[in-house]
Amino acid sequence: MAQIAASKAAMPDVRQLADKIQKAQSPEIDEMTGWLRAWREPVSMSGPSSMPMPSDSSMGGMDMSEPMASSMPGMTPEDMKSLKAATGMGVDKTFLTLMIEHHKGATQMAQTEISDGQNTQALRLAHSIVESQTKEIQTMQSMLQSMG
Repeated sequence: MAQIAASKAAMPDVRQLADKIQKAQSPEIDEMTGWLRAWREPVSMSGPSSMPMPSDSSMGGMDMSEPMASSMPGMTPEDMKSLKAATGMGVDKTFLTLMIEHHKGATQMAQTEISDGQNTQALRLAHSIVESQTKEIQTMQSMLQSMG
């Protein structure tokens, strides 16, 4: 999503935010991928995201038997099609709307880790995700409101 918006968004602020999100999530994905390899878990799932997830049900109640796209808010195949098809300010509005939902899903997953997790590295990352993505949600909501 962020990659599409970084190149297609009409507003420079939206392009910059998409680029920032992409750069922030890459190290998080790398860190989680490293954990999965260390735990001898599968590193990726089917779907439009490269986000690593284990294949069992150990991820806070997510049904990991479904493709990633159907279990990550804002990233269904229909969502991705609508973002790819959007033009002009439609890209900006679609991206912001979908990314807000995606971030809300990520913060909910991180809150589950904070409540139920035991791995100190995963807990540190979960706290970081809640803090950074909550701020980004507020920024994106403000951007959407300013668009009318």
